[in-house]
Amino acid sequence: MGTELYAPARIEELSIGASSAEVRRASDWLDTACRQLEVPQRVVERIVLCVNEVLANVIAHGGEAARSAPIRLLLEVGLDQDGRKASVTVSDAGVAFNPLTVPEKRLPKSLDEASPGGLGLVMIRRCSDWQHYRHEDGRNYLSCGTRWMPE
Repeated sequence: MGTELYAPARIEELSIGASSAEVRRASDWLDTACRQLEVPQRVVERIVLCVNEVLANVIAHGGEAARSAPIRLLLEVGLDQDGRKASVTVSDAGVAFNPLTVPEKRLPKSLDEASPGGLGLVMIRRCSDWQHYRHEDGRNYLSCGTRWMPE
């Protein structure tokens, strides 16, 4: 793998509006772009699930600014010393909110203990190998990604 470790990441970008139709378009774009960049299907499914959850949260909780400004997605696929990796950064103009500061929700032991909602962050944390957040120039940037070994 020698020189491959230093190969630049492949990057794809998309801007969408804040609507369920646009979330579907983002999912389709992400699936197609990942397959073109030879990301394994099991990894693609994890990344798409994370992005869908992030976008749903932006639309539901980001406020008017999040719904009126474009939401940007940045896909990066590359190689590092631990194998191949893919990450997606979702950028929105909504209310500043770092979801990584939210304590992990205790999963219910029974249906009686269960309450609706609140599992999006649990899914993002379980479906991605890492998450990063920053707020810069009036925008939220949430990245999540995963790794796999080349076959």
